[in-house]
Amino acid sequence: MTRKETLANVRKILVKVGSAVLTGEDGLDLNIIEQLVADIAALRERDYQIVLVSSGAIASGKHRLGIPGKLKNIPQKQAAAAVGQGRLMRVYSNAFGKHGLFVGQVLLTMSDITDRKRFLNIRNTLFTLLEWGVITIINENDTVAVDEIKFGDNDHLAAMVANVIEAHLVINLTSTEGLYDHNPADSKKAKLIPLVTEITPEIEAAATDEGTPVGMGGMKSKVLAAKKVTAFGIPYIIGPGRRQGVLQEIMDGKETGTLFLPMSDHLNSRKYWIAFTLRARGRLFIDEGATAAIVADGKSLLPSGVTQVEGDFVSGDPVTCVDPSGNPIAKGLVNYSAEEIRKIMGLKTGKIEQILGYKDYDEVIHRDNLAVTIQPDGKSKT
Repeated sequence: MTRKETLANVRKILVKVGSAVLTGEDGLDLNIIEQLVADIAALRERDYQIVLVSSGAIASGKHRLGIPGKLKNIPQKQAAAAVGQGRLMRVYSNAFGKHGLFVGQVLLTMSDITDRKRFLNIRNTLFTLLEWGVITIINENDTVAVDEIKFGDNDHLAAMVANVIEAHLVINLTSTEGLYDHNPADSKKAKLIPLVTEITPEIEAAATDEGTPVGMGGMKSKVLAAKKVTAFGIPYIIGPGRRQGVLQEIMDGKETGTLFLPMSDHLNSRKYWIAFTLRARGRLFIDEGATAAIVADGKSLLPSGVTQVEGDFVSGDPVTCVDPSGNPIAKGLVNYSAEEIRKIMGLKTGKIEQILGYKDYDEVIHRDNLAVTIQPDGKSKT
């Protein structure tokens, strides 16, 4: 399949741009931002819907306050973001205003996405902004985010938002041309990889985890984000963010950057949310028969298939299911607590009420709440 064929039905695009693209020695690079905005405005003229995930708040605030060197801790980063986010939005608002476009700001933490009700509220808001033709600019809410609620970096945030808005394409604009077979900073023989049909261990090994002085995530972070996005059935492109007209080049089908093709066997929105957004509260070890039934046949997990329980969780919590070798094969929302499952594991469904004194469900995890994270051939989706 050619690039043009892959992108033929794309209408809703999530563009992620990192600090390494947006910032220079003097803080925000206003010329690059004007260039990016003009590129997005041109796509809007072609009836594409755009959501922008943008870094730059911390770097902008740090420069604005004249702070030299690296920020030392989270409170300093949060304070810099508080100063920089307003300026970042003002710059974007002025730039898009020249093209007759309005902007909206949405700041998120991980807890906004993991809570299903808030997830759906955010989704409704973003859909409305898209309908109104507003360019929504999304960033992590750095002023309040701590380790427990941080996305980690905006590559991961963009992958989560792609699911929220049901994007047709994710474009990650970086300071490099795309993914190389070796780190181009270390090897002059490094070659650009124009197409990735499957994210293999070799592809992951080619990506370094070195961030830039102003950015959180390196190329490894972008490839991990690509795994999440393609598992939802969305193509993903890593491209050169400082090149003029790069977005139009990509949408014209030119061989720009690295294209990751979507998985043919992909998750729906809710199961993607379970698999990639929720943090597991424990693990269930399951036998070979249950593993095959879940992975190959899409069955529910019954008590008879559970051999061991790890963790302390309650009904409704997300847990990871692992095969007899300890390899993760699925994540799901349990119908029973860890204590209850320990009592009924290995037993037939008919024994649940006899052991517990009640039986609310036949399944430990119903298949509607179970997201398989490996392919039937054993290859990981995550």
